[in-house]
Amino acid sequence: MKKAIITLFFLATGLSGWAQGVIDEVIWVVGDEAILRSEVEEERLRAQYEGQQIKGDPYCVIPEQLAIQKLFLHQAEIDSVEANESSVSHQVDMRINYYINQIGSKEKMEEYFRKTSSEIREEMMTTVRNQMIIQQMQSKLTENIKPTPADIRRFYNSLPADSIPMMPAQVEVQILSFEPPVPVEETERIKSRLREFTERVQNGSADFSMLARLYSEDTESAKRGGELGFVGRGQLVSEFAEVAFNLNDPKRVSRIVQTEYGYHIIQLIEKKGERINCRHILLRPRISATDKVNAIERLDSIAKAIRADSIQFEQAVIRYSEDKNTVMNSGLMINPNTGSSRFEYQDLAPEIAKQIYNMQEGDVSQPFVMMDQQKNKEVCAIVRLKKKTDIHRANLTDDFQAIKSMLEQKMSGEFIHNWILKKQKDTYVQIAPEWQGCDFEYPGWVH
Repeated sequence: MKKAIITLFFLATGLSGWAQGVIDEVIWVVGDEAILRSEVEEERLRAQYEGQQIKGDPYCVIPEQLAIQKLFLHQAEIDSVEANESSVSHQVDMRINYYINQIGSKEKMEEYFRKTSSEIREEMMTTVRNQMIIQQMQSKLTENIKPTPADIRRFYNSLPADSIPMMPAQVEVQILSFEPPVPVEETERIKSRLREFTERVQNGSADFSMLARLYSEDTESAKRGGELGFVGRGQLVSEFAEVAFNLNDPKRVSRIVQTEYGYHIIQLIEKKGERINCRHILLRPRISATDKVNAIERLDSIAKAIRADSIQFEQAVIRYSEDKNTVMNSGLMINPNTGSSRFEYQDLAPEIAKQIYNMQEGDVSQPFVMMDQQKNKEVCAIVRLKKKTDIHRANLTDDFQAIKSMLEQKMSGEFIHNWILKKQKDTYVQIAPEWQGCDFEYPGWVH
């Protein structure tokens, strides 16, 4: 093993190290894996760039974190835990698109990181893949931690009174919404504009990406000339995917495609197996003030019928609502952050929060116009406050799931902590002398 360490040291420093000084060095060895000084520096700079706070000396904290990651990755290899490459690629595409959006262009991103796009992507693939493997490994290690109701009650009863957390005010909300009807004339105007764009691209008088930057109402992709980045079929709405994945000629423009977001034309950039990169131009029909007023009046009639008990809110949802995310759930909204039907006020759309703040359970709001963030378009809605829980100390009646999550998190943390302590004893670890003088979270690294 010592021979391997020395060999790796010279590979890391390179022959020029003799003339120009050491450019890198092995500072830790965990099992058969080395941790280099350069890795620590890269992690430190990345944390600094992303605004992450490192608690403690970064030259102590970061190497230990890297060492712990290697313990999990080694166990994952033994247990044949692998990352889903499609998910890895999707995450990397999202990160690269984010960087391009923030920095301004692919060329500026390459200049900033002093690497080619392919090099940046390859490094991100490794990082994201390892992150996913570690998460899966931790989940596998703790998958059997399932406290019983008796465990949860004992845990709750063991908490000092001043340690029982305060639970914020929460609400459960039902919604009924629909889009004001779009006049035929407006639809034809949009289609005519898109046909004009198509003709200009086909006859060579305009570039698709330039038109996307100027006119597309998908503001994020418009900054990139309409480019979406590599995506799988399941990441696109079905109507869009059906047309996009049937494109074969990058010089041609698709037919007009209608989706819930509006009307699109699409141009193929490249296909890679089951993934596609394309650009699009999106235009949305404009809703007139008169159409909004008519929709509000229609909703007002529905709300009055509900208050008069002529129809139940749940029945009205099934009959009138166009919100596909809630229509089969009696209009009950689901918090995407937690998967439950409970919302804190700040987790709701501002327009909804404003409506329900002073409502009582069972009340139905006045009609209002709100922005559907997912579709990025205006809809008209009414909401019903199904349940309201004021701020309070957690209790087993109202907050059983929250207390259960607290206990599961505690038990999982203790299990992982003990697992790392055990793996330290079973794993070869060598730390360069000048890197040993740290107050490590897990003191067993240095024997």
